[in-house]
This record gives sequence, structure tokens and C-alpha cells, in this order.
Amino acid sequence: MKESFKFSWIGFLVLAPYFLWAQIITVNGPIKPEKMGLALIHEHIMVDWIGADSTGYHRWDRDEIVEIVLPYLEELGEHGVATFLDCTPAYLGRDPYVLKQLSERTGIHILTNTGYYGSGNNKYIPETLVNDSPEKMAAHWIEEFRFGIDSSGIRPGFIKMSVDDQALLSGTHENLIRAAALTHLETGMTIVSHTGSDGPAMAQLKVLKEMGVSPKAFVWTHAQNGTLEGYLRAAGQGAWISLDHINGQSSDGNGSLGNIEWFVKILLDLKANGILDHILISHDAGWYDVGEKDGGDYRGYTDLFTKLIPRLKENGFTQDDLDIILKDNPKRAYSIGVRKE
Repeated sequence: MKESFKFSWIGFLVLAPYFLWAQIITVNGPIKPEKMGLALIHEHIMVDWIGADSTGYHRWDRDEIVEIVLPYLEELGEHGVATFLDCTPAYLGRDPYVLKQLSERTGIHILTNTGYYGSGNNKYIPETLVNDSPEKMAAHWIEEFRFGIDSSGIRPGFIKMSVDDQALLSGTHENLIRAAALTHLETGMTIVSHTGSDGPAMAQLKVLKEMGVSPKAFVWTHAQNGTLEGYLRAAGQGAWISLDHINGQSSDGNGSLGNIEWFVKILLDLKANGILDHILISHDAGWYDVGEKDGGDYRGYTDLFTKLIPRLKENGFTQDDLDIILKDNPKRAYSIGVRKE
């Protein structure tokens, strides 16, 4: 594909259906947003930490992964989960074939992604691609949206990228957010950026606005590393704040509720400040590690339902509040549609 965004009839015919009505793009094709239901917006099935220049489908057994992961996804049916966003990016263990099998066997809508992951000193971007221009990066991501990932025919439903947790973006990481902006303007996919604290979030929002992309198209991922002040600034511009590491297990094994009480406090603060309609939450769990025997220590996806929601309700959260962050916000955040500044 050429590094160009000029009009073409082929591109128009491929993309036109995605702009005629709002859609969520799953590994089994598009669905209407109202079919999304209760959604976990930041989870993982698998990961490969070996690095971009060594990873590949040869590194894992798809059938083994499906059988190990299947019970964890089936468990979600008991809690009414209808949609699951797999945030594992390209060159870090993304496998659309595994996701499609799991979706077909469980009936859960699963989304995968396009984009590059820059954190970790760009270890997860191939050396041949790390210095590409934003236009060249975007051209590849747009091609995946139009025609599918590799030869699978499975299309991504959002852009997943990553920058280092620094207020001043590196040249490569500024290129990533610019490429994401170009891709959004062509496809309408939401930009989900592994970000961290306030500084890099604001830096990326500045670039997006310069590129003519509304902050409404941006999900500030790992925002639990930010501040309430930062959340208010980002929400004031229209961005989505993703608090995505719900974990009911303490790191020292002393039986405490992990970070559940922090989530209760911050969600109550966000409600009090009137920005629940910009908040997304999830576990950032799973992580079948292809470098570990049997995938290592797999973490399930139920602490939200068994530990966080009961504590929220004890502290005055209503079912309407929960529906906003678990049903309404995901379908608004991830529906295909160009959002311009």
C-alpha cells in the first residue's frame, strides 16, 4: 500500500459500510453497539515477551492456549459479560486465530487491535519498522483494518499503541501517536494508548488536536497511574480515562483486597466530580505467557464482579452508575466513527 491517503474507489467501497451506521468491529465481524452489552475493555489472552524480532506464530500452540483459557472466559458468562477487548498488540503475542476460536466457543464478542507498542525501549517494534514515518506506520494499520490481519481476514476493532511514561515524547513515540491520528481519520478506530501518568497523556492529546483528531477518540490507558486533576483535565477535553488494573489479590498474600479500596475511593471521587461518563474500568488480566510452562500464572477476570462491585454498592454506587461505566461508555468509546477536533 502506498503512503498516501488520496481517495480511491476500492478503499471507499471497502470502508463505506463502516461509516453508514455505528459499529463495533469484532473478530467475527461487525456488530451494532447495543449488542456490545457489558464489556471488559482492557484484558489479555496471551503475551510473548521475547521481543518483536523473535516472536511469531511458531512460538505457541493455539489449541493448548484455547483449552487453558476457555474456562476463564466461560466464567464471565455467569457475570453477564458480552464483550471482551483483547489489548495484546502486534509483535507481543497478538493472535487473531486464537481470539476467533475463543469467541466462537464462548459466544463472547472479542475485539483485537492494530498498532505498535513503543514502551520498553521499543523492544516490541521490529527494528525494520521502528524508524518508519507516521504515514508509513498508518498505511500498514489502515491496511489491516481494510483487509484483515496477516491472511486471517480478521479486522482490528481499535488501535493499540504505547508510549513511555514521560511528559516529553520521544521522536518514535510522537510518530506513533501521529500515525494513530492518521489511522483514526481514515478508519474511525479509537486510539487506545498505554500511557501511565498525566504528562504523556497531555502530550498525546496535544498532538492529536494538532492533527485534527478530537480527544473523544483517545483512551488514556493505565490512567490509574495519573491524578484526579489529570482525569478532570482529560475528561474536560473529551478523552476517555481507563482505570484498568482491578486486582483483588494482595501482592504479599496477606489476604487483603489488593487495590479494591483504591478503586472504590477513586470511582466515588469521579462520580462526585461528574465525570463517570468518561470512565472505563477493567482488570488488565489474563496473560498466558508463551515463554512459561502451561502459560504461567494466569489471572482471571472476575474480581470486578466478586470484589469491586459489592464494595461500590455498599458505598452508594447505583446500578445506573455501573451501567454507565460498564455498558454505556464502552459502546460510545469503541464505536467506529471519525471524531474530529
